[in-house]
Amino acid sequence: MKKINLVLIIFSIIISCNSNEKNFTFSTWTGAGNSFENDKWVKKLNYYDSLGISEILVSASPDVLRKIIPLAKKKNIKVHGWMWTLNRPGDTIANKNPDWYAVNRNGQNSLNYRAYVDYYQWLSPFHPDARNHIINNAKRLMQVDGLESVHLDYVRFPDVILGADLQPKYNIVQDKELPEYDFGYHPIARKEFKKIFDKDPIDFKNPELSTEWRQFRLNAVSSLVNEIIAISHSKNKKVTAAVFPFPEMSRQMVRQAWNDWNLDQVYPMLYQNFYRENINWIGFATKQGTMDVDIPLISGLYAPALRNPEDLKKAIVISKENGASGVSIFTADGLNKDQQKILIELSQKFNK
Repeated sequence: MKKINLVLIIFSIIISCNSNEKNFTFSTWTGAGNSFENDKWVKKLNYYDSLGISEILVSASPDVLRKIIPLAKKKNIKVHGWMWTLNRPGDTIANKNPDWYAVNRNGQNSLNYRAYVDYYQWLSPFHPDARNHIINNAKRLMQVDGLESVHLDYVRFPDVILGADLQPKYNIVQDKELPEYDFGYHPIARKEFKKIFDKDPIDFKNPELSTEWRQFRLNAVSSLVNEIIAISHSKNKKVTAAVFPFPEMSRQMVRQAWNDWNLDQVYPMLYQNFYRENINWIGFATKQGTMDVDIPLISGLYAPALRNPEDLKKAIVISKENGASGVSIFTADGLNKDQQKILIELSQKFNK
């Protein structure tokens, strides 16, 4: 009897290991807005299913998500609610409260001074009313039955340093932290920091050298995220997030310490072309991320920079080899025929 039990245990372990090896997720970000067309979504979901995509991260209102989820369920596709968190362009409630917005080192408010692009309208994680507004936005998604997760995006400060390939597009040279792009100087933040350290960060000659000031801003974002997660978990809803590449890079570029967040799953956006890096860098960043967190990591891939199907194939394979639990494409809606073939090939290979 003991021998039989031992055989059963070993067999179950083998089955479990094989099952984990085959569970490699293919997903995509996509948008829906506030309108819903049934036939359009049936067509989109059929397309995703044909590629082997089993999860979609959808930017849409709660009402639209409620209509998409039953259709997706028929295809065994999970739906995540993609939420713009601290960057809130056109937010009619926030717009009435200019003091909710992030402030840069020059004292400029993000509602009035929009770094880089017009849609950069960032709320401050230090303002309690702004935080409550963001949490309420997340709560509305938590109420959607069947939603796989509340998927947070733009949960950071504006880019203090842009990727090397993006700087020329805005005619910017960022070889140091420039004051107009260095955010987090909301009056509340400065007051609270001074209470602890008896210093006003606006007076720092080289604020980038203050580890305390950087950590203070990192903590403001992290505490907001973890508050959302605690509420969501109390409602039996998962929280995931689209983040910048590995945590050390995220801290430096956008004040984002995502390895301090209690997420259920994380989606680093490994858009190698933004940083003038090669595809091997995707593997490096994936491995670093999996070393820094013990939750499933989905490598975010930028389809326009992987138009050569062999590049896309290498990016997916190297992500898997370095510990990713899957990949998410930005975005599968625009894949060419050769890219589609790669997704079909690998989704079938990895999930037999």
